[in-house]
Amino acid sequence: MKLVAAILAATLSTLAAEPAKVGQALPKLSTLIPGAKLPETKGKVVVVDFWASWCGPCKASFPAFNRLHDKYAAKGLVIIGVGVDDDPANHQKFASKMGAKFPLVHDSAHKAAAFFAPATMPTSYIADRKGVIRHVHNGFKGAKTEAEYEKEIQALLEP
Repeated sequence: MKLVAAILAATLSTLAAEPAKVGQALPKLSTLIPGAKLPETKGKVVVVDFWASWCGPCKASFPAFNRLHDKYAAKGLVIIGVGVDDDPANHQKFASKMGAKFPLVHDSAHKAAAFFAPATMPTSYIADRKGVIRHVHNGFKGAKTEAEYEKEIQALLEP
């Protein structure tokens, strides 16, 4: 009975969660996704992108993130893809197939998703070098969204 109550409480708190928004501090992802291999983000511009294997626009966003990684990683950009699939096999299959040049982690306990409360898949959060969320993107609309990412990232990377 305690387990059922705990699951119900966790579900209700997730449903009531306020989405992460512009001006809010980016949380320490290692506390939300324990055991995940995460890159150092201190002093970096960080993109946290939530995706799922069943999401078509998520699949379309990976080449754009690879291009952004190639172009800006050396200048201080860190991209972290956070998969929210329930089934670890689906997460792993999709991750292997996409060929991401940036780290992918599995939010198997959905703690990160509960904190961020993404409105849709994919949803991306871009934080400045001080760790403050400066931009939120719901969905991915091809070249238009990629151009927005690039403009925002370039501005945040400027000294």
